[in-house]
Amino acid sequence: MSRAVVQSEPLDIARVQDGLRADNPAIGALVSFVGLMRDFNDGDQVSSLFLEHYPGMTEKALDAIIAEAEQRWDLMGVRVIHRVGALKPLDPIVIVVVASAHRGEAFDACEFIIDYLKTRAPFWKKERTGEGERWVDARESDSEAQARWKE
Repeated sequence: MSRAVVQSEPLDIARVQDGLRADNPAIGALVSFVGLMRDFNDGDQVSSLFLEHYPGMTEKALDAIIAEAEQRWDLMGVRVIHRVGALKPLDPIVIVVVASAHRGEAFDACEFIIDYLKTRAPFWKKERTGEGERWVDARESDSEAQARWKE
């Protein structure tokens, strides 16, 4: 399985986690982040979300983020799977799973990857609200989260 995948199919969270740790007794920590679609954004009820990406370019960006995490921490495996297409509230959008010998490195790397993914990976989101459809702008809080990882 590739380290970074963009897909329209639903995420199988347990399968991703099990596949990463498969029979490796040296792994002492497996940390996962699952991002879910919310039904509320910028003060409005959101009924659905459509995610678009730039095929090839998005996977390359995700692979670069993973490679940077692997340079910073001693990791034993990483998987990032991101959904595209139509989503509804409560649908998992993204899973980041990080394996390492120790929990501290796994937690830090997982948080780093999701912080960078939010600002560096080319995804576009269109929400459907009671007022109609709208593109979702980048959040300043995502840029602030990424900035704290600068060396």
